[in-house]
Amino acid sequence: MVTIRLTRRGGKNAPFYHVVVSDSRKRQGGPVLEQVGYFNPSPRGQERKLELNLGRIEHWTATGAQMSDRVKALVTSYRKQAANA
Repeated sequence: MVTIRLTRRGGKNAPFYHVVVSDSRKRQGGPVLEQVGYFNPSPRGQERKLELNLGRIEHWTATGAQMSDRVKALVTSYRKQAANA
C-alpha cells in the first residue's frame, strides 16, 4: 500500500519534516516515490511553516494512497489557510 506520511529531517532539537509518498512496507527514512511538501514546526523569521502540493496529494489519494493521521490534519489546516488568504 502507498502512504503519504512525514519523514523527519533536520538536526537534533531542530526537527524538519518532508511530506512524502512512499510504500508503507518501507521504513520511515527509506526510499520515497515523491516528495509533495514540507512541515517546519518551528519556523524562524520569514520561513514558512507548511508548504504542500495539493494537486499531487489529490492525485495520489485518487490512485489509492492513504494519508497518515498527522498528514490529514496538516492538509486540512493548509486548505483552511489557503481559503482565508
